[in-house]
Formats: sequence, C-alpha cells, structure tokens
Amino acid sequence: MSTLTRIATAAAVAAGLTLGLGAVGAQAAGGGEGPGLKRPYWSFEGVFGGYDEQQLRRGWEVYAQVCKSCHVLDYMHYRNLEQIGFTEDEVKEIAASFEVEDGPDEWGEMFMRPATPMDEFAKPYENDAIAKLANGGVVPPNLSVMARARDGGADYIYSLMLGYRDEVPEWVLEHDPNFELPAGKSFNAYFPGYAISMPQQLFEGILEYPDGTEPSAEQMAHDVTAFLQWAAEPELEDRKALGRYVLVFLLVLTALLYAYKREIWKDAH
Repeated sequence: MSTLTRIATAAAVAAGLTLGLGAVGAQAAGGGEGPGLKRPYWSFEGVFGGYDEQQLRRGWEVYAQVCKSCHVLDYMHYRNLEQIGFTEDEVKEIAASFEVEDGPDEWGEMFMRPATPMDEFAKPYENDAIAKLANGGVVPPNLSVMARARDGGADYIYSLMLGYRDEVPEWVLEHDPNFELPAGKSFNAYFPGYAISMPQQLFEGILEYPDGTEPSAEQMAHDVTAFLQWAAEPELEDRKALGRYVLVFLLVLTALLYAYKREIWKDAH
C-alpha cells in the first residue's frame, strides 16, 4: 500500500469514527434514550498519543482471565504480545498455558497440544454451534476489531463494561412504560435495546495485577479496553509517526516553495 493510500485510508477511518461518535452522542441526548458515553482519558488519543505498555499488559490479564473464556481474538498470535513489553520467555510461558488443536497425527486424528508463540490465540469454542449452546443461543462476538467496529470505539467498550444495572432505571420506564427485560438477559444502559446476553463480568477483586495496581471495575474496564484498542490497531503508533513526518515535510516544502516564489517574483514588485 502506498504512503498516500495509507494516509487517505487513515483519514477516512478517522472521519467515520468521528461521525459515528457524533451519532451516538445525538442518540443518547435525544428522547431520553440513555446516557451519553463515558469519556475517560486515553493515552493513545491525539496526534502525539501512544499506547501505555503497562496498561496493555494489565489489559491482557483482564482479557486472559475474564474475556478469553467466551470471546475469540482473531488475527492475533501469542508472539504479538512481545509488542506490549512481554519478553520472549514470558510469551512462551503464556502460550504454553493454552491448548490449541493440531494434526492430523499418523492415525489421521486431530489432537490438542500446548500453544507456542507462533500460534494464533486459542479459541474458546470449537465452532459457532457449540458457542451458541454455551451462551443462550448467541455467539459471543470476536473482539479483535471491536474498538473500530462500534460507534464510539474505546469509549463504547469502556461504557458497556460499566453499564450494567441491577434494576431497570426509571428513565427507561418513563420513556417506555412497557419495557421488560427478557429472561436470561441483563440490563446495560449502553447496549442497543438495553438487553444484553452477557452478564456483568467485572467486579472488584476478581483478579490480581502483577504490578500491584488496584483491580477496581473501572480500572479493569479501562485496561482491557486499551488492550482491545491495541488489538484492533497495533500499527497506531507507527501510523501517527508517519502522519507527523508527512506534516513536517509539507510544512518545510511549503516554506521552500514560498521562498522560491518570492525569489522569482522579487523584480516584479
């Protein structure tokens, strides 16, 4: 892909996300249809933004211990974890703690073996049919591109993880007095229609962070969202660096062209 094509693609994606976020804000603000998305600080926002390796490592812990049991993360390999600060030996240890299918063996049978850094992340279910049986008839979505596939991006994921309510709020009943939560569903203020198949997952103290960070629900939601943003855009920092170089080049080129123009036309004034 050429540099110009990459820049144009990045601009289109940015414009699409901006418009999508605006649409979400407008929907939330109108008709009492729900709260606006939470907007926490993200280290990767802005022209000079980038990923926080410590946060990404914590996000991996949340994904591996909470999300991995149901959600697949396609297009990622265990070796990719070296990009967020894990050493080669740590990646080998992490990979070996999961099993992946391999084969066939000499008998023509598939078998399970410990994963290696070269393997894709292990899938929680053999196929969609089993996934449906285990999750009330719904296949848990692939999380690898979730941060780019949803209006609001990281803000939506963060809000969704913290949007559960034990009871249907009054503002919902005021807008729709006949609203009833279907059996087997949980209420989530940020999920379309409010009825979500996934029950609340993040509770304070359900895991321990190796770096000693307090694992509050807000902290875990923030960390795993950042991790999913990285999974969706691992090239984000390189792309932003390229954009900055292009801007500097264009500024220098503009200055040179202006000086050249003045030199050519100096005798005409």
